[in-house]
Amino acid sequence: MASSTSLQHFAPPARASTRREPARRRLTVMAAVTPATEAAAAGVAEERLEPRVEEREGGYWVLKEKYREGINPQEKVKLAKEPMSLVLEDGIRDLAAKSMEEIDASKVHKDDIDVRLKWLGLFHRRKHQYGRFMMRLKLPNGVTTSEQTRYLASVVEGYGKDGCADVTTRQNWQIRGVTLPDVPAIMQGLDRVGLTSLQSGMDNVRNPVGNPLAGIDPHEIVDTRPYTNLLSAFVTANSRGNLAFTNLPRKWNVCVVGSHDLYEHPHINDLAYMPTIKDGRFGFNLLVGGFFSPKRCAEAVPLDAWVPSDDVIPVCKAILEAYRDLGTRGNRQKTRMMWLIDELGIEAFRSEVERRMPQQMLERASEEELVQKEWERRDYLGVHPQKQPGLSLVGLHIPVGRVQASDMFELARLADEYGSGELRLTVEQNVIIPNVDNARVEALLDEPLLKERFSPEPSLLMKGLVACTGNQFCGQAIIETKARAMKVTEEVEKRVALGRPVRMYWTGCPNSCGQVQVADIGFMGCMTRDAEGKVCEGADIYLGGRIGSDSHLGDLHKKAVPCKDLVPVVVDILVDHFGAVRREREEDEEEEQQQQLGGN
Repeated sequence: MASSTSLQHFAPPARASTRREPARRRLTVMAAVTPATEAAAAGVAEERLEPRVEEREGGYWVLKEKYREGINPQEKVKLAKEPMSLVLEDGIRDLAAKSMEEIDASKVHKDDIDVRLKWLGLFHRRKHQYGRFMMRLKLPNGVTTSEQTRYLASVVEGYGKDGCADVTTRQNWQIRGVTLPDVPAIMQGLDRVGLTSLQSGMDNVRNPVGNPLAGIDPHEIVDTRPYTNLLSAFVTANSRGNLAFTNLPRKWNVCVVGSHDLYEHPHINDLAYMPTIKDGRFGFNLLVGGFFSPKRCAEAVPLDAWVPSDDVIPVCKAILEAYRDLGTRGNRQKTRMMWLIDELGIEAFRSEVERRMPQQMLERASEEELVQKEWERRDYLGVHPQKQPGLSLVGLHIPVGRVQASDMFELARLADEYGSGELRLTVEQNVIIPNVDNARVEALLDEPLLKERFSPEPSLLMKGLVACTGNQFCGQAIIETKARAMKVTEEVEKRVALGRPVRMYWTGCPNSCGQVQVADIGFMGCMTRDAEGKVCEGADIYLGGRIGSDSHLGDLHKKAVPCKDLVPVVVDILVDHFGAVRREREEDEEEEQQQQLGGN
């Protein structure tokens, strides 16, 4: 197990039949029920359904003049200058040639590096690493190659102590330490190895999540990789930039579920595809609207819609268009898609999606769900047999997702030497090496990286540990998370013994990138006062989040606990709610048993 001191830089399957009702019948129905009458029936004013954006020359979508009153600052930045022009019009080269002093002297250029570059996946760490950026990659389904990993490692290595990387809670890589003059060359390098950072931040569709065991899982329902690849290619127009969806009201998350384990966390995505059968055809029921924000968290709700597997992209397009066209752009905390669904009502929202479908129709949801609700979620860490005879997958625990360049080079080497040159990332910030010949498993387990850093068999508390970036790099984070999460966990493990894993998630601020509401125990950063009345870093503690078939969000358990007082509080929670045994009590019981044996 790695200690906290080692964290020096926390940083489509075969086509199914697509039988539909006859076109003549569809047209008759649509003629009888117009969008206006549907809206009126649902109690939505017809004018509310007028699109608020329009397409302009060059393919850019902009907010109409009549809807610009009361918009939020980010919308004003988009109106002042189209963010995607930094890529499509090669503006990044001009920007990269400017000094930081020159950039900060101009409001437009300052907005470029602090806001618009997020459309390129570049996040300026102005507050904690001025002049350096985090770069977020697109990595559909979390699948990456040794070649890609080596390239990213070479970029990180070039920044020395300022460089590191993270596995994120959306199943992709983030690299840190990037400087602006290097960006054009880095982007060319990404293109050479089949990667892109485009549209991975701000008001865009985020990395499509899928089953990390896709294609190798003996119990999978469907291989999610073809669908997540199609979604990513669609959203980014094959990494060139899809202008139709670069001006959403807010970020938007999507996943495709491929296993009974629900590794993909569908209940916290804006759109989740749930595998089902309808009339003998394979397809997906749709869940919509899941999200976290500082003011509200909501679980996804059924759209009461089913699509055949061939319509994964058309329905994604229709939902995105409905959200883009109708979503509000005022209070930034009320612009996620669920707010629109709540305003219109689920049936009116469904109707707006339906009329944007190619055939202007959506089938109702199927009752033949394929996900087994009583399924016990499996652990992918450790060694597990694949569906391919003679091969195993080996899941490695990456403590709070932080890796150094040397770690990435080693992971790439291990993937080549023992596997097929492939790595899988997970939403719990871990890494899987697939396609390991059974005869080579023991040799892989003996590798120093697995012995010293990334254990396949971490402790019960460590294996469920997740942490966001924290205030080491992120300007929005209130507290430090990654090193603290490790330290608190190590201290708690000295005090209690557990009989089962407990998932503890940390997030540095209410934006909840660390997804604390789905954890068994969640810690959300805040400022508070200690026993002496001094201001200090603290955490609100959440309890009872679930993942899997009985998923639901946790509740606030205790507010504003000083971080320095967390260990005894967590110990009490584990004992009271998770069946943990205090180690001193465990030692006393062992001593009493020994005395009894001696007396006999």
